[in-house]
Amino acid sequence: MKIAVLTSGGDSPAMNAAIRAITRVGIHRNCEVFGVFGGLQGILNGQFHELNSRSVSRILHRGGTILTTGRSEEFRTEEGQKKAAKILSDRGFDALIAIGGDGTMRALKALSNHWKGWLIGLPGTIDNDLYGTDYTIGFDTAVNNALEALDKIRDTAEAFSRVFLVEVMGRHAGFIAFHVGFATGASAILMPETTTTMEELANKVIAAKNRAKSSVLVVVAEGDELGNADTIGKALSERIGEKCRVSVLGYIQRGGNPTHFDRILATRLGAYSIECLLNGKHGGMVGEVDGNLVLTPFEDTWTIKKPIDQWMLGLLEELSG
Repeated sequence: MKIAVLTSGGDSPAMNAAIRAITRVGIHRNCEVFGVFGGLQGILNGQFHELNSRSVSRILHRGGTILTTGRSEEFRTEEGQKKAAKILSDRGFDALIAIGGDGTMRALKALSNHWKGWLIGLPGTIDNDLYGTDYTIGFDTAVNNALEALDKIRDTAEAFSRVFLVEVMGRHAGFIAFHVGFATGASAILMPETTTTMEELANKVIAAKNRAKSSVLVVVAEGDELGNADTIGKALSERIGEKCRVSVLGYIQRGGNPTHFDRILATRLGAYSIECLLNGKHGGMVGEVDGNLVLTPFEDTWTIKKPIDQWMLGLLEELSG
């Protein structure tokens, strides 16, 4: 079996671990494995390079992706998808494995309309927003990166008895904000899955200060309905009569060496993607649910909303006391 592998969309820690597992397990099981450089656009540009065991040496611990990544406007069109299908067929590929987020899964579903080859997706995104896996590759590392930063910010917040709003990534899903908020003891967590008015937020902050808290942390997902942290911070400052400080963590969340959890998850999913193909299973995203490896149809990964733990949300006010 001749397999192409690529990474698409935003990078996430441990993508390299997945590439390593796909390559080495694939070769061990008598497959040819080719890396596609530059994401989906790399197919259209013909950027295929055969991989061997040495190609993926010493990458397990590295963040980013050795295959590089990107977004392709050309691939969004039907003409681009047909072109990609022809290139893959002409090159003799039997299967394509793509590591990325919901945009990547949508792209694979679209490609399936024009190519008879087998398609498998791996959930590589720090947002953890794909249905069909408990955790996505890179999420744990991103949370730990954000957690480390927030712990340092709290030191300054406590030294000056200040209110800090810290913005984390999460345009459409608040999993990073949710996990980081609980792990740092935030007084409030703002994210797309919940609705909080400015008055409610102000009351929470005032109540926290009245409890003689030495500092108040508010974690904000970038996609919250009230706006970004800067917009919310200005409005909150007017409400409480005190200047609120704002820190935007940005791309620092994506970088760095992947955690143990992400390396193991990426390795399991990479190896399982090869097993699926060799057993005739394809047309979906591999994931891990309740400790079991599963294959979920592409469309389900973005049409079914992955839920936030409502029981934990209910504890937030009690825990922030």
